[in-house]
Amino acid sequence: MAIIALRGWYIEQYEPLSELRKRPHDLRLSRNSLLKAGLRADFLEERQEIEQAEWFNRYLAGEAIEFYIEGSGSYLIANIDLSSHEIYFTKQEGSAYLDPKIFLSVSEANHSPQLIEVLDEYIAKVNRRSRLPLSLDICKRPAEGATRLGTYQLRQIRKSLLFIADVTPLAVSSGETPQLLPSANVCVELGYALQAKRVEQILLAKVRQHDGLGVFPFDLPSYQEIEFPNPEAIADLLPNLLDSMLQRFALVS
Repeated sequence: MAIIALRGWYIEQYEPLSELRKRPHDLRLSRNSLLKAGLRADFLEERQEIEQAEWFNRYLAGEAIEFYIEGSGSYLIANIDLSSHEIYFTKQEGSAYLDPKIFLSVSEANHSPQLIEVLDEYIAKVNRRSRLPLSLDICKRPAEGATRLGTYQLRQIRKSLLFIADVTPLAVSSGETPQLLPSANVCVELGYALQAKRVEQILLAKVRQHDGLGVFPFDLPSYQEIEFPNPEAIADLLPNLLDSMLQRFALVS
C-alpha cells in the first residue's frame, strides 16, 4: 500500500494559514493513529535531516514546538523517537486559523467614532513596521430589525486576532444593585466572542459615565477592560494596551 505523506509546517510565530501554505513544508508524515487529543505519526525524512532542523534543536532546548499538519490542524510535539521515526503530537488551539484583523463591535449611540479613528491611526502606524498587514473589521448590522449573527459575521469574529467591544452603557437598570447596560447589539456580538475566543483576545472599552454608578454585567479580568475618563483619552490610553495584547503574535520585531 502506498504511503500518503502529510505535510507539516513548523510555526515559529503567528502566521495565518493562507500565508503558511505558501512556503515549503518542514516535515513529511505518515499518520499511524489520530485521536481527539493527539496524533501519532512516522516522519519520512532521514534521521540526520531531523537532527539538523532548527525546530528539533529548539525542541531539545525545551521549547514548545507547534506544527500545522494538513488535514488535521495544529499540534504541539509531545515526544520524538528518532530510532523508530515516530513523533507524538498533542492537539492544540492554534493561531494559524486567525486572520490579522481587529474586529470592532460598535455602539452607534456612544463613542465608537473616536474608537474607529484611533484604531485606524494605530493600524496605519503598526503596519509601517509589521511583518503582516493588520486591518480593521467593523461590525455590519441590518438597518432595521433584530441583530442576527450570520455565518459571515460569526466567522469574522471567530477568526479575528482581537475583538474589541464598545460597552459604554446606554442605561442603568433599577434595583438594589443597578447594572450598567451596554448596547444590545454589542452584547449579542460580545456573547459569541466570549464563547469562541480566548479571554486574552477580547477587550471591553467604555467611556466613564458621570450620571450614576452600577455593576458591569460581564465577568472578565480587569486587564481585559479599559475605561476612558473622556472620549479624548482614547488616543492616549488605547494604543499601549493594544501593543500589549498583540505582543503574543510577534507582528513587530
